Amino acid sequence: MAIIKIKNAAIDLDAAEIPNLPASKITSGTLDNARISLDSAEIPNLDTAKITSGTLSDARLPANALNSNVSVPNQSAFKNIIINGSMDISQRGTSQSSITGNGYYTADRMNIMNEGIGTFTVSQSTDVPSGQGFAKSMKFDCTTANASPSSGFLGVGQSIEGQNLQYLKKGTSNAESLTLSFWIKSNKTGTYVVELYDPDNNRTIAQSYTISSASTWEKKTLTYVGDTTGALDNDNNNSLRVNILFGAGTEYTSGSLQTSWGSRSNTRRAVGQVNLADSTSNELYITGVQLEAGTSASDFEFLPYDVNLSRCQRYFELQHSTYFVTSKYNSSYSYGSLGTYKEKRANPTVARLGGSSTVYAHGNGQGSSTTVTFAIVDITKTGCGLRVDGGSSYETWFNGIDTPFSFDAEL
Repeated sequence: MAIIKIKNAAIDLDAAEIPNLPASKITSGTLDNARISLDSAEIPNLDTAKITSGTLSDARLPANALNSNVSVPNQSAFKNIIINGSMDISQRGTSQSSITGNGYYTADRMNIMNEGIGTFTVSQSTDVPSGQGFAKSMKFDCTTANASPSSGFLGVGQSIEGQNLQYLKKGTSNAESLTLSFWIKSNKTGTYVVELYDPDNNRTIAQSYTISSASTWEKKTLTYVGDTTGALDNDNNNSLRVNILFGAGTEYTSGSLQTSWGSRSNTRRAVGQVNLADSTSNELYITGVQLEAGTSASDFEFLPYDVNLSRCQRYFELQHSTYFVTSKYNSSYSYGSLGTYKEKRANPTVARLGGSSTVYAHGNGQGSSTTVTFAIVDITKTGCGLRVDGGSSYETWFNGIDTPFSFDAEL
């Protein structure tokens, strides 16, 4: 006789039909944690070797045993709205010191917010919560303190395209709740705030949490109710901003924390937030940032490295030691092109990082290379044109640049 443990199943049975089922376990539409006695003959497709006490492991059940009421929550691919929440991808470098302003440093897609609240070094770290599968975290190290900021934010955030958020049904009566989870560690204990901001409708909501144990990895989970007001634009611009705060000036802390959706009011955005910048002894680590639809946090969604990198390259791409071919256009110029690995969110800002506006060019039939100037032209989502000035006596030039090109289409 099989002992089967069924939880949260939608089964239409009377208590009399299951003689070993305590009536107290029956609620409307659910069968919670019930033990059901069945002979193997009553489940003809069940491999009895797979049955152990209290569980049903890898059983073969008839197709009609399940119906539309049975679902597995939070199991869709790319459920994590946050890109690179594991902090694995860091195209710009692994450390940046003397940060006093906003910008993108180290981990891709993670926008550092520092509006004059101290000075920080931000780096990619291998200090991670044990046994959770993470390899990297983002570290904030205060190097110049600001104990009493009157304005500005300190923290890390991410902006999300509206076209990726339409399934949240924001602005309708069916608006989805959102749950944010992450791992954090700091010697600075106390209250911290995470804000969601909808720039399309200038609406915001915030939740607070507590770092309880100094210098100890802790997992935090925050749930935000769905917003029935203000639909998100269906485009490639910023429609939702997640602001994970580590400090805030008094202009953001003088009211009461806005824990329900409403028009943004600066005095209510970061009430109770501690100040990570109040001492040069302070440091903070964060990883495993996940934002998903629903009211519960599921396990972190780990993606293959190449998939994670490709998603980051929609917003920023770095190309090292670039080579390209140009063809003669007229007596003054030759033209070529440089393609991106990944189509960008929008036409990017293209820049050569380091060096001057010169390339080393080798013309067909020429025994040695020469130095010529170049210009970036005709920028599109998939690359740019390169115009080489001078050296047009040859039909074809092979050009080499020994410093990286960046393509930046960040939000």
